Amino acid sequence: MLGRVRFFLWFGIIALVCAAFGADKKIVLIAGRPSHGPGDHEFRAGCLVLQKCLNEVPGITSVVYSNGWPQEANAFDGAAAIFIYADGGGGHPAIKPERLKLLGELMSKGVGLGLGHYAVEVPSDKGGPEFLDWTGGYFEAYWSVNPHWDADFTNLPSHPITRGVKPFKIRDEWYYHMRFREGMKGVTPILTAVPPDQTRGKGGERSSHGGNPDVFARKGMPEHVMWVTERADGGRGFGFTGGHYHRNWSDESFRRVILNALLWIAKFEVPTNGVESKVSPEDLKANLDVKKK
Repeated sequence: MLGRVRFFLWFGIIALVCAAFGADKKIVLIAGRPSHGPGDHEFRAGCLVLQKCLNEVPGITSVVYSNGWPQEANAFDGAAAIFIYADGGGGHPAIKPERLKLLGELMSKGVGLGLGHYAVEVPSDKGGPEFLDWTGGYFEAYWSVNPHWDADFTNLPSHPITRGVKPFKIRDEWYYHMRFREGMKGVTPILTAVPPDQTRGKGGERSSHGGNPDVFARKGMPEHVMWVTERADGGRGFGFTGGHYHRNWSDESFRRVILNALLWIAKFEVPTNGVESKVSPEDLKANLDVKKK
């Protein structure tokens, strides 16, 4: 009798431990097809760098799918979060109706969604409403702009995603003037800086990506280039407009803010000092796309 009591006691303890820790959180990284010149838009190499760092975090597992939308039927099975780092606009890997439908089903179950660089841009009538709901904002043609500039992030908000992230300044193709939810409802800015006035266009012209009167009227004002949201369905999302230059993954704060964000949208506790990681010059040289000359 005593032996049976001990058995059930130990069984109960083991069950409680398993429930407390659970299975690893799975993060799916979708890397777009090769584009641009060497060192730019290195979606696959960038995702593999992030995967290397994520795999050092106990309790996290990650998988990278290259060349756009995964072809495997079970790609999203058990996913806690999805990160899309790819070309956007009309060529965005997620904007086919059946793919938006699938993402919507995953979002309704609380799966997180993160978007990197060009992947924040979708047509306003095909993906725009969905991304507005799922991540809080997106790049809208003839409203947003995509200039290259040195963003100086001097003030960081108190948020799990900024844990261990120090103020930093770095050059990238920082898109800004996103189409956010009305009144920024449910949207929390993470990275904000003041762009140079010359990045706003000429003021009187409206370009698909190069400026418009609305952007021009905000001269000297801060712009958000990374933001997060917590959805009504319990899911989380973020948008990050940097990531044009592959070399920027060598910057610790640049890298950490994304690694923290990936954990956060997966509903995994971000360490007090953020995700610790190391990326060597060899890591950055590995897995680069073979670019067309």
